[in-house]
Order: sequence, then structure tokens, then C-alpha cells
Amino acid sequence: MAPPDTPRGGRSAEERAFDAFYAASVSRLIGQLYAMTGDLAEAQDVVQEAFVRAWERRTELDLDGAPEAWVRTVAWRLAVSRWRRVRTALAFVRRQGAPATVPPPEPHHVLLVQALRQIPEAQRRAVVLHHLCDLTVEQVAAEADCPVGTVKAQLSRGRAALARLLADTDLDPRTTGLSEVRHR
Repeated sequence: MAPPDTPRGGRSAEERAFDAFYAASVSRLIGQLYAMTGDLAEAQDVVQEAFVRAWERRTELDLDGAPEAWVRTVAWRLAVSRWRRVRTALAFVRRQGAPATVPPPEPHHVLLVQALRQIPEAQRRAVVLHHLCDLTVEQVAAEADCPVGTVKAQLSRGRAALARLLADTDLDPRTTGLSEVRHR
């Protein structure tokens, strides 16, 4: 049975008052925090988070007092806290020095990835687990939660599809000697 102040719709007077407060002030608060932070997305995020916190404290929040000031203060503190976390992270990155130079991928890696993206997901997963992760057919079946026969069929179909996709490229199995198939 609903409490006496809860209407049939299920929302108490307190919840309806908070909804009205939110509707009347959210745009204004976002505008104010946008002016303070200079970042609209950040302003929207911190105001929304401040309203979540206000909702959690709606029984303590005096909607007749200055709830907008409370939400604005919480939103501002959230923004400052985020800035501090970013500043700390940037300082950490600077202390680490320049990142190691990573060479671009080899052309044959690019060709293989492009071909793998074109085969069905189940076949791609079976081929990658078996040939790149070096798992046995049984291990692939256990990880994929399917029968060994299904994995064998996926491997066979996947290799055939890759052979077609890689034909006449640097990875053509007919010319590279990569057509040997390991069976475990």
C-alpha cells in the first residue's frame, strides 16, 4: 500500500517538487557552468551529476531555500575535481617522457587484417584463436563453447575464405608457401 502522500501515479509530492525544480533550473545551471568552465559538454556532465547527488539527498535538500546554489556548488566542485585529475594525469604522462616510436604495421599484416574483417565472426574467431593464439582445436572449442566439429568446419571455411580474399596479393597461399595447415 502506498504512503498517504503518494498519489496513484506512484510519485510522492516530494518527488514531483524535485522534478519541477529540475525542469525549472537545469538549463540555467548548465548555462552558468558553461560560462564558468568554457566547455559545454563538461558543464552538462557536471550539472547532471550534481542533480543525481541532489536527488539522492532530496529529503534533506530544502527546495524552498537555495537548492540551485547547492547544485551549482556541487557541479563546480565536480568540474574542479575533474580538472585536477586531468592535470595529474598529464603531469604523469610528461614525467614518462616521449612514447617509444612504434613502427607502422607491415603491409602483409594490413592485408591479413583486412581479409579477416571480411569473413564471418565465428570463422574469424576460430582462425585467430587457432593460428594466431596457437590454441588447439579442442581449446578453441572450449573457449568458443561449441563442439570440436563446429570449430573444424569454421576453420576450414575461414581458411578457404581467406585464401580467396588473399589471392593475387603478397599473402597468396599458392605463392608464399603459407598453405600448410597445422592440425592438432
